[in-house]
Amino acid sequence: MIPAKFDYERADSVDAAIALLQQHGDDAKLLAGGHSLLPLMKLRLAAPAVLVDIGRLSDLSYVREDGDHVAIGALTRHHDVANAALLDEHCPIVSHTAGLIGDPQVRHMGTIGGSVAHGDPASDMPTVLLALDASFVAQGPSGSRTIASGEFFSGLFETALNPDEVLTEIRVPKTGGRGWSYQKFQRRSQDWAIVGVAAVLTGSNGNAAVAYTNMAEAPIRASAVEQALSSGSDAASASQQAAEGTNPPSDTFASAEYRRALAAVLVRRALEEASSR
Repeated sequence: MIPAKFDYERADSVDAAIALLQQHGDDAKLLAGGHSLLPLMKLRLAAPAVLVDIGRLSDLSYVREDGDHVAIGALTRHHDVANAALLDEHCPIVSHTAGLIGDPQVRHMGTIGGSVAHGDPASDMPTVLLALDASFVAQGPSGSRTIASGEFFSGLFETALNPDEVLTEIRVPKTGGRGWSYQKFQRRSQDWAIVGVAAVLTGSNGNAAVAYTNMAEAPIRASAVEQALSSGSDAASASQQAAEGTNPPSDTFASAEYRRALAAVLVRRALEEASSR
């Protein structure tokens, strides 16, 4: 389909983008790589009156070490995240997951910040960042602020970003050799995940942070699974709690019942793989 009519503005700096967002208000949307927003526009599920293009802001494309974290510029392409040696060394679940997104064309155009700011519950990277307890740096008219991942994803295509804020950086903790896994199931390799599960071990006792893709209106933590693990359950037993607290959609790809059953399988696999690393 063809998107609804819109105006196009190109920002040459973050400050210019913020000014344009203030000027156009709720009618404006930021455009980075376009692989999250444009499909919705073509389906007329999103119809911004103005697109503010920030895709050429090269100063927001980087991966660098910052103490006990790795800082990733919001406009870093998925391809560059997937091939970042620094992430592969210090937080490999992020680089691994970036390599699973879409196909090579998508990974060369799509950005990590665009994926995060879009707030799509079927997107892979937000789930991984939620399991990692990552944080997000947003810049607005009043300066910068840092938002915890647990507070960032608020609903279906909704985040804690204000309408006049720009996501500038994602900060992920160094995992220090802890086991990890991201499991997802989809019809074809380039499709959105029907269900995805991220697991990151939090210690040597089998405890783990677990998060879901496409099991609610936003990425969510698998609290019941985490509690079962902390009570001493093994991976197989904890995975039986996978459906608790979820609200998966029913659509043309899978029913909610199917997703709940699939989540239990993927949780077990993710926990077992994380423990084996």
